[in-house]
Amino acid sequence: MLKAVIFDMDGVIIDSEPLHNKAYNDMFNEVGIDVSKELYESFTGQSTINICKRLCNYFNLEQAPETLVALKRKHYKQFFESDSGLTLIDGVLDLIKDYHNNGLTLVLGSSASMGGINQIFERFDLNQYFKAKLSGADLKESKPNPEIFIKAAEASGFKPEECIVIEDSTNGIKAANAAGIYCVGYDSFHSKNQDYSLANKVISNFNEITFDKINAILN
Repeated sequence: MLKAVIFDMDGVIIDSEPLHNKAYNDMFNEVGIDVSKELYESFTGQSTINICKRLCNYFNLEQAPETLVALKRKHYKQFFESDSGLTLIDGVLDLIKDYHNNGLTLVLGSSASMGGINQIFERFDLNQYFKAKLSGADLKESKPNPEIFIKAAEASGFKPEECIVIEDSTNGIKAANAAGIYCVGYDSFHSKNQDYSLANKVISNFNEITFDKINAILN
């Protein structure tokens, strides 16, 4: 029986990918590296520190990964504070309220920093709906490692088999799968070239997984 829902944030709750893209590209320019489209897309769902470690290894950079993280976050903060058009993804607030009103426990499991998570949750008044928020940036391993979703299930107070994960990235879906949690793959317009083959169910609209519909699917 479904008791808890674990949400990813970027690409599921908020369309922040354009801001992250601009911030990363400004950082790439600042350190003088040319990151291919394919390499950039492989980062989706991973924490900033792990992405920057990969960049340092890939390009044999002299800078520490933490230096790249600080540069990227500096640019993101500037874009976030100046972008008045940033909105929640269509239909997700209704879904969050639907689950919350039907007694499901909601947990966030995001690769974003806790600072970035709190910015979004405060801006859109989401804290009232969620029992816990977990940041992959605070963990040893990044998605596709299942650590964040194992801990998110623990934070919910329920067993993995009583939870579902909603994810939009290849790395996130792999992480949910490895954690043994039913995964809904959100095939978003904003998430480019991601692999949904390991998802238990793939959707393109949140109306497909309202409380009544997801219960009917799982039971």
